[in-house]
Formats: sequence, structure tokens, C-alpha cells
Amino acid sequence: MFSYNLDHLKELESESIFILREVAAQFEKPVLLFSGGKDSIIVSYLAKKAFYPAKIPFALLHIDTGHNFQETISFRDKWVEKLGTKLIVRSVQSSINSGRAHEESGPYASRNILQTITLLDAIEEFKFDAAIGGARRDEEKARAKERFFSHRDEFGQWEPKNQRPELWNLFNGRKKIGEHFRIFPLSNWTELDVWSYIQRNEIELPSLYFSHKRDVFERHGVIYGYADFMELLPDEKVKKLQVRFRTIGDMTCTGAIESNASTVNEIIDELLVSRVTERGSRIDDQRSENAMEERKKSGYF
Repeated sequence: MFSYNLDHLKELESESIFILREVAAQFEKPVLLFSGGKDSIIVSYLAKKAFYPAKIPFALLHIDTGHNFQETISFRDKWVEKLGTKLIVRSVQSSINSGRAHEESGPYASRNILQTITLLDAIEEFKFDAAIGGARRDEEKARAKERFFSHRDEFGQWEPKNQRPELWNLFNGRKKIGEHFRIFPLSNWTELDVWSYIQRNEIELPSLYFSHKRDVFERHGVIYGYADFMELLPDEKVKKLQVRFRTIGDMTCTGAIESNASTVNEIIDELLVSRVTERGSRIDDQRSENAMEERKKSGYF
């Protein structure tokens, strides 16, 4: 079985808890962005640990595309109840109904990018001045440019060339009216760190992360979980495969991998020999060479 340096995990945990406490100290109305994925689960777990025995001093915010995996929604509700904190849900469907967002059509349609509008509207509605996320620098090149405290202007936009230095763990949370920060406590973690921390603390996860049989179809080498709102191309057929997901997002852009890994130990063993990046099956990252950076500049997670 893979053996991990627990002191390294303790250092990462301590750093993340320090950042979460800094957020509570510096900002008036922070919120934790919760997707139901493993990274946001870890951040919320750390938040409970950071402020125990008091309650987590901020709500969780979920932007529901309406095309999420049902397993994610079920786990979200159970997890929030266990944490004993408030959950705010805002839906992309409401943004579409109000004319704020315009839905794509056709086989390649996705609501993933529409989340940005719903998120920025929610930040404005509740006057959040800090939004805590689970992004990590190892995930994608645009995310590698983020600071722990990532400044957003009054339009919610990110400018990678205009970020503040963070020397000696000093974080500058000063902002003008209408501006806010995105906070990334897991910035220095890797995918292997996350799974090793889950293993060590026996943290619950949605069943999607573990091997299971489901209806899927293949498109351009990517395996998708099938749902009745998805439009197939003429040569595509629904079939059953033994799969699991390395990331969890909108069903229309989240690919699965064939896998028999049904335990955390087996997933870690699988990661150690994998040659595919964690987001290698995320089609939203492949729309252009700088897809993630373009989305982040417009206010994406």
C-alpha cells in the first residue's frame, strides 16, 4: 500500500486552516463555493476544523446548472446537514428564465460557462466580499497563476498581471466598493495530496468517484455519463461501462474513465501510474488553448 509523509499533509492542513482564519478575520461577508466535488468537500471539512467548536462562520453557495449528477446533489444535502451550516443554492435555469443567460443548443451544448453569470449575480445579491474555492495550482495552467487571495474587480473579472505579492504569508485583502476576492486555501495541494488526506481522515465522498456501472456514451475519445437531456450524434450509442470520475462538474462537460478502483487505496494506486491529467477529460478546458483563463477573466470559479 502507498505510504505518504503525514508531516507534509499536516503542513498543508495547517496552511489551509490559517488561510481560512485569515478570511474570517479580514472580510465581512465571505462564502464558500461548494460544488459537491472532492476539493470543495475538503475545504468545507477544513473550515469545520478551523473554527471548531464554533460553527463555520460563513454559508456554502452552490451554483446548480440543472445538469448536475444526481449523486452530487444527494451528497451535497447530506454533507451540509452534517456540517450544520447554511446552504445557498442559485440555479442557472433561473438565469436562463430571466433572460440573464442564453442556453446553448445542439449536441455540444453545455451550461458550464453559464454558471459565471449566476455566480456573479449571487455575489452581487448577497454582497459577498470573498468567495472561497477549492481550486489547486496543479490542476491547470491558468489556475497556477492564482494567488491565495485572488483579486476580482467590480465586474468580477480577474486580471492575472494585476495580482498582489504574498510574501511571508501576508495577505492583502483591501478592496474598493464592489470588488471582491476569490480565496484558494488548497492552492499548494496536489491531486495525490487530496486523496491521501481523504484516506487519512476517512472523509466521505460522492459515489461518482468510485468505480460503478452506468449508462455512458463516447465522443471524441471521452466517456460521458448519459442523461435524457443530452443530444447524441448519429453514430453515438448508449452502453454500460464500469467507470469512475476524477472531477465532478456539469454532466455535459465532465468525462469519466474506465476503472475498477472502488476504494480510496485503489484510487491512489491508480493515480500513481496515470499519465492523464486530472482535468484531461474536462471538455470545457478543451474549447480553446486558453479556455480556463478566458473563463476566469470573465468571473468563472
